[in-house]
Amino acid sequence: MLRRLSDSHVAVVGLGYVGMPLALMLAKHMRVTGFDIHQERVEELKEGFDRNREIEGPLLRTTTCDFTSEVPDICDCNVYIVTVPTPIDGHNKPDLGPVESATKTVASVLKKGDIVVYESTVYPGVTEGICGPLLEQGSGLKSGKHFFLGYSPERINPGDAEHTVQKITKVVSGQTEEVSDFLAALYGQMNNGNIFRARDIRTAEASKAIENAQRDINVAFINEVTMILNKLGLSSYDVLEAAGTKWNFLKFSPGLVGGHCIGVDPYYLAECAQNIGHEPRVILAGREINDSMGPYVASCIHDLLVKETGSGKSGKILLMGFTFKENINDIRNTKVLDILKALQALGHDVAIHDPHARLEDVRHEYGIDIMSTLPDKAEYDVAALLVSHDVYKEMTPESLQSIVRRGGVIYDMKGIWRHMAVELAYRFSYQTL
Repeated sequence: MLRRLSDSHVAVVGLGYVGMPLALMLAKHMRVTGFDIHQERVEELKEGFDRNREIEGPLLRTTTCDFTSEVPDICDCNVYIVTVPTPIDGHNKPDLGPVESATKTVASVLKKGDIVVYESTVYPGVTEGICGPLLEQGSGLKSGKHFFLGYSPERINPGDAEHTVQKITKVVSGQTEEVSDFLAALYGQMNNGNIFRARDIRTAEASKAIENAQRDINVAFINEVTMILNKLGLSSYDVLEAAGTKWNFLKFSPGLVGGHCIGVDPYYLAECAQNIGHEPRVILAGREINDSMGPYVASCIHDLLVKETGSGKSGKILLMGFTFKENINDIRNTKVLDILKALQALGHDVAIHDPHARLEDVRHEYGIDIMSTLPDKAEYDVAALLVSHDVYKEMTPESLQSIVRRGGVIYDMKGIWRHMAVELAYRFSYQTL
């Protein structure tokens, strides 16, 4: 028998980009405890500091949500929402290790009548076929009889102040109709009942798996078109601007596809397809194209530098931007790393600037040092804009001239300086995708 919503105590397991905002929003309506295995993260949150810069200090300091890294602190909860990452390994295979570890933690405190909801991106069948048995094994209870499963795919977009967790449609699904009703009421508290009930858990899992795969394929098409247009001597941004005047043209832009979702989730769908004997040609072709963009951009920068210098000598190159998208500090699966490695392999001296990335995180994760402030000497042969942070959009030809030597190269991968291309051309060789 399920508890009433008013009597429920929710544990959000995993306090990252997904779990943290969810925990705070739910805590406005009910009792919530946020759990994370990283004690340092928990202590920072207790002090009102979010290193992800998604939550403001005043909201953290006034929330009723409790934060803990101690498992006994969530033993009296009756709803467990798992929001841990689902990465891929070095062979682009799904790594369910974090989900399995979180599941075992929940199993250790699971009781009769409890509900375990997964928000982590998985392929169809993981919640009931992998997580359910792990919960049974660790708790000695029976899924669908003593405890119940649910799935509600996360749709958090880091750095997006418009599509926040309380403003988007929440897909929910439960092992039974009663569980689905309960989850609809639980999530509906925070988004005014903007709920879509999926037919079943596997349907909800599949819906999440295809959301980011669709975006990945659309971007891959634009990236491949960009390569074609560049060989024709055309700017993809000029062409896309013209094509975008048609009412049903889908407006995607070329660029690097990294991060924890679009660059990862299609591999989960591909793994599922291969497991049932279907070769996912379009999905994997899209991944191959997007994964090739880093080396392609590096080759463009190299060729432009060689053209301008008239020799094959190495140059000093400044890469502007390191995070996987603009105006956030998230460096997970950043494809700027591919550009760095390719340029270094070609013999260039490469430096990186990013105003948002945490320097210690970059050093710990990738073993490299980057700058948080722009250099004050015009010592670079090339400045390559890779991530369209606002601070870069505000730059002028004069500010760029303080970084790049006169006659040097401005490579604008994101097209943010196209409006001043003519003015830039008086000082530099300017090129965009």
